[in-house]
Amino acid sequence: MSYFERAKKFRAKKRLGQNFLTDENAVETILEVSNITKEDTVVEIGAGLGFVTEQLVKLAKKVYAVELDEDMIKELQKIDADNLEIIHKDILKTDLSEFGSNLKVVANIPYYITSPILAHLLGEVDDLDNKNRNSISQIVLMVQYEVAKRLTANEKSPSKAFGLLSILAQFWAEVEFIAKVGAKSFFPAPKVDSAIVKLNVKSEPLLKLQNYGFFRKTVKACFATRRKNIKNSLTNAGFSKSAVEITLRNLNIDENLRGESLSIEQMGKLSEKLKENL
Repeated sequence: MSYFERAKKFRAKKRLGQNFLTDENAVETILEVSNITKEDTVVEIGAGLGFVTEQLVKLAKKVYAVELDEDMIKELQKIDADNLEIIHKDILKTDLSEFGSNLKVVANIPYYITSPILAHLLGEVDDLDNKNRNSISQIVLMVQYEVAKRLTANEKSPSKAFGLLSILAQFWAEVEFIAKVGAKSFFPAPKVDSAIVKLNVKSEPLLKLQNYGFFRKTVKACFATRRKNIKNSLTNAGFSKSAVEITLRNLNIDENLRGESLSIEQMGKLSEKLKENL
């Protein structure tokens, strides 16, 4: 019986954002890019009906399948594998460090909580000793296509893709767009396309800074009012107007630029210099 035929037997719960991946090629791509060996411990987030899970247990040393839906738990329990442990829990309330170190995460997550889950896995830009991130070596995500573009965006990207989510992901990981996955690859089919993204987690943040908390505040201000220029965005966030003007002038940054026009590195320099000038 195909994934699609198996998925049709179940009623997806809209409140949980459930769309079951039924495309065998997409499942194969996830497994291939995850590069799992018998030495690896894998944490699967949103294991669902177990289509990916039943393949992961063939490849990994240990698989922890984290799933919130009790009906899905019953399906996962049908998988006969000694190296599978099912965790009936909300991932946002799960401490991944309990599962070991050098973990590989595979996740097909509800799109409406993508940002909270990424923040939970990686920690914020000023969270230098996040237990989850310190336990993870790699994350392979299935996300909404537009979110995938945001995760991989930079200051040169078109539209408004570059933002807080881009910086969060790239601050703690090397982010790679793997493949676009059409809506018809799921049952029920969502209204949007999806994409597979791979994050190789870093042991050190992208930038070396004096004050990471101030950097987070500065970045948030840069994107808080996208229609305003960077000078007004920073002053509206409560930074001293004179300090902002002096800082932008010292760094040769045009005050009429918008925040998304600055690279992460430029934002780091802006944050450090602005802190000095306050």
